[in-house]
Parts: sequence; C-alpha cells; structure tokens
Amino acid sequence: MAGESSAWSLLRAANAPVAVAVLGEHLADPQREVPASELVEAVEADLDELRSHGFSLPQAALQYCKSWLDAGFLIRRPSQTRDELYSLSDGALAAIRFVQELSAPRSTVTESRLTTIVDRIRQLSIDTDPDVTRRIEALRAERYRIDQQISRLAVGEVQVLESDRAAEQVGDILSLVSELPEDFARLRADLEEINGQLRRRLIEEPQSRGSVLDEIFRGVDMLQSSPAGRSFTAFYALILDPERTVSLDEDIDALLERPFARSLSVEQRAQLRRLLPVMQDSSSEIHQVMTSLSRSLRRFVQSEELAEERQVHQLLREATGKAHVLFEQGLRPFREIGYELGLTRVPVGSVAAVKLHDPEDSAVVEKVTQTAPPPVDVEELRASVRESEIDSAELIDNVNAVLADHGPSTLGEVLASRPATQGVASVIGLVVLAEEHAAPVPGRSEQVRWTPAGPDSGSGEETASEERQASLPVYLFKEPIG
Repeated sequence: MAGESSAWSLLRAANAPVAVAVLGEHLADPQREVPASELVEAVEADLDELRSHGFSLPQAALQYCKSWLDAGFLIRRPSQTRDELYSLSDGALAAIRFVQELSAPRSTVTESRLTTIVDRIRQLSIDTDPDVTRRIEALRAERYRIDQQISRLAVGEVQVLESDRAAEQVGDILSLVSELPEDFARLRADLEEINGQLRRRLIEEPQSRGSVLDEIFRGVDMLQSSPAGRSFTAFYALILDPERTVSLDEDIDALLERPFARSLSVEQRAQLRRLLPVMQDSSSEIHQVMTSLSRSLRRFVQSEELAEERQVHQLLREATGKAHVLFEQGLRPFREIGYELGLTRVPVGSVAAVKLHDPEDSAVVEKVTQTAPPPVDVEELRASVRESEIDSAELIDNVNAVLADHGPSTLGEVLASRPATQGVASVIGLVVLAEEHAAPVPGRSEQVRWTPAGPDSGSGEETASEERQASLPVYLFKEPIG
C-alpha cells in the first residue's frame, strides 16, 4: 500500500519539506487548478527564496514540477487554452493536510465533537430501528424536550452558549470543512477511475459489453449511477438548494456578528465567510468533470473509437498469445529466425552540407530600363469595368425611364422595354434594386426574358444568342429611384 499511495511517497521524498510547503502554498488551500506556466513561475520564485535560506535545490522549477508529476503528486489536465492545468492528487493533498495538522494539532478532545458523535449514534439508532413503537417513543421524547425549551424561552429563560464553548464548536466545524478538499480530490480520482474501468470493460470483457452498451444507449449516465456519482449528486443537489444556501449564508453572517466571534482568528473568520462559495465552486468543478467524462464515454461508444480500440486490443492479444506459444517451444527473443524487419529511419545530414541563402544570387545585374506608358483606351477600360461590376446607374436610368413612359411597372416590363445589356448580370441587378425600392406582390410570379450578353456586350461569359427566361417573384416599381 505504501508503494501505491502518493501520500506515502510525498512524505518519504528526499525534498518532502520543500514539496509540501510549495505545493501546499499554491494548490492546497483551497484546492484548485493552476495553469502550468503560472505554477512554474510561482515555484521558481519559491525556490529562489529557499535557496537564499541555505536550501540545496539544484534543479529548475520546471524539472521539479515534472518530477512531482511523474511521482503522482500532481495531476495534469487539458484546458480550453494551450496551457495545461495542474492540481494536487488526492494522495498529495492528504499528505499536506497531515503535515498541516501536525503543525497545528488539536489540543484536547472537545465537548462539541463528543456531543456530535453521541447525537449521530442516537439518530442512527432511531433511523435503523424496525420497531415502530420504540421510534415513536424516541420522537415523543424529542418533542417533549423541544416543548420544554420553548416553554423556558417563552418565560424569558434564555441560556446563551458560552463564548469559549462556541469558539470550540467553530473550530470543530472548520476542522470538518478542512477535510472537504481532500474528499473532492478523492471523488474526482474515483470518477476518473470508474471511467477508465468502464472503458476497459467495453474493450476487454466481451460478456459485459452488452449490458454496459445497452445502459449507455438507453441514456443511463454510468458515472452518475455509480456509488461515487450517487453520493456526489446528493451533495450537489443539497449545495444548490436555494433555501438551504440562503439559510446557511444568513446563519454564517449571524455567527460572525456574535460577541464570541471576536475571539476567532482572522483566518477562522475568513474560512467561515468563504465556506459556501468554496463548496459551491468545488462541487461545480466536480460536476463539470462528471459531465465531461460522461460525454466522453458516450462519444467513445457511439463513434468508431471503440471499434478501433477493440481491434487493437484483439491484435495485441493475438500477438501476445503467439509469442507465448513460441516461448513454450523454446524460441528465445534473441534467437535469429531469418526474417529481417525494415525499420523506419530518419536521414541524418551534416550541418556543413546546408547551403545558406545568398541574396546576391538573386540580384538583378542588368540595368533596368524605363519605357513610356502605353496610351489608355477609355472604351477598353469601360468594358473591363462592366465585366467585373453590374452597371447599377444604367439599370436605375432604365427603371426611371419606364416609369416615366408607362407608370408603375414590374421587373418583366422593365426588361421588355429596356434590354439587359449585361445579360444575366442586368437581371440580377434589377432584382437587387427591386428588393430595395419596389413593392413585392405576395403569391405571384412572372416570366422574364433576356438575351445573353456576348463578348462585345460586356459580360465576356455568355456567348449564346438564343433568348433566356426565368420565373421571378413579382415586384412593382411605383416611384422613381433617386
């Protein structure tokens, strides 16, 4: 067990004090994820500070982070950016909590802790008792005790908890709270382990593939239905309950205003104040991990990745089986079998063989002569413009002329009176003008005709002379286009 636990490995490491101090400072309180570049920069600053106090730390921060990652103290996860995220493993977090408790041990067995144990044992005894009569008697006794308290309060007998006992209970509460990051880290590791086990079952165990696949295809969330998933789901629903969260916030605010709160340290008051946000942030992070793993598992099953992994696994098993048979036959790995396997290789060249680029090789040695610019053909330029752009000015003049001669007109009537000099380009230009300046006539269409433009007409693409036609929605030009 000691060899498998990263907690033991961290405590037995040669630079354990440095690792515990540095990782605990940046990742343990509260448990969080830090980008790789930010962590390396922070570790480098800490190492410089420790070296100034006489610590022998010959490696760079990046090397220490890599060794901590290889040892299992750190967990590396991808992020939405290029930079990876680093967080503490559950074992490393447990080791750091252990060291922190040694530096600030609990002095005595507190009364509130003992009371909590006794009350929970009694409540568990009641909840698990199948005898209805005994459970009713216990509830009646509890009701009688509550009624007595109400009666004493009604006549003014108020007993306020002493300040030292109240502070003691706050310390016990914060002690329980300090264990939450470790629980969250262990839960995250459990979910990832369950995800890995499900993938291995789908690939390696033929007898379990059917049941697992059926559950996934029926929409069952395998991670959420696991023991760890069910436990977290109940906690997540509790922490997101609006009534409970509002009540908890109000209770914490009220506690911090009590006289005994003055005896609490600044750190204890800060821990109480950020108790709910820390739990909500940590639980939201675990929920995102669970959702991401569930989606990844579903994609793994529904895509070709599962079939590919099964095929690779099958090929590896066959190769391993054949190697085992050959081994039993006395064939050793170093024995020549008369077969040459062509290995891939990368050609290696000398740096001296690389020829550097010399700008003089491409320099122009002949004298550059200047020539007079040719005369400009205005008609040729106009034709080039018409080939690349629709002549909107001409189309607007056509529409306005038809309106002046015939009154309100449609697209077809405009084309019948003024031919499309640019072929289909003129038709497209008229449609654009109609959408901007004409009134559509719903539910009606009309046939429009035009003659394709030839090379001399400006298009350069349509060379046929036969008439073309198309069905277009009816647009009615009523007013001249300004």
